[in-house]
Amino acid sequence: MTTPRALEVRFHMKKLLLSSLALTLLAAAPVAAQTRGIVTPFVGVTTDTPTDENRTVYGGSIGVLGPIFGFEADFGYTPNFFEFEDDFGELDSEGSVTTAMGNLLVATPGRFRVYGTVGAGLMRSNLKLLDFFDDLSSNDFGINYGGGLMVFVTDNVGIRGDIRQFRSLQNDDLGDDFPEPGDFDLGDFKFWRATAGVSFRF
Repeated sequence: MTTPRALEVRFHMKKLLLSSLALTLLAAAPVAAQTRGIVTPFVGVTTDTPTDENRTVYGGSIGVLGPIFGFEADFGYTPNFFEFEDDFGELDSEGSVTTAMGNLLVATPGRFRVYGTVGAGLMRSNLKLLDFFDDLSSNDFGINYGGGLMVFVTDNVGIRGDIRQFRSLQNDDLGDDFPEPGDFDLGDFKFWRATAGVSFRF
């Protein structure tokens, strides 16, 4: 049988738990209010490419950013990444690189937001070498890391500059369809990307 004393203790425990929950929500509210979505279309260049030429890259990112931490999905497309022509015009090559990455952001607060970023995702290469060879395509797991600066000229609009390196990861065992995480090493395929864009905050 539940005694009046036990009922009183339960009542006070529930009251304490509800009060603690309310205080936690109130404390988290300012942080949640400062976490806002950000969309950034950008254009830039890729450097340190296999052809040793700078290539134009187009893309954008969408994500959320709080006072310090954030997350974004980043997409980039370089249509002529592998474009190369020798002096005699006989070894023409062309092809594109597409990257789709999920990234963690760590940024300083305020209107001038310096940030670092690291993430992983897909690196898709499409290469065409000479007219009589079939196109070569590959989908590789890759990483990217770098940083940049966001300067918000208004509460909702800012200018963003970003530089990061993209690098593929390769599986040591080519016959392994289901590799373990430890089987991956840094690959030889890598390049730098520098971009500028306009950020819209909502």
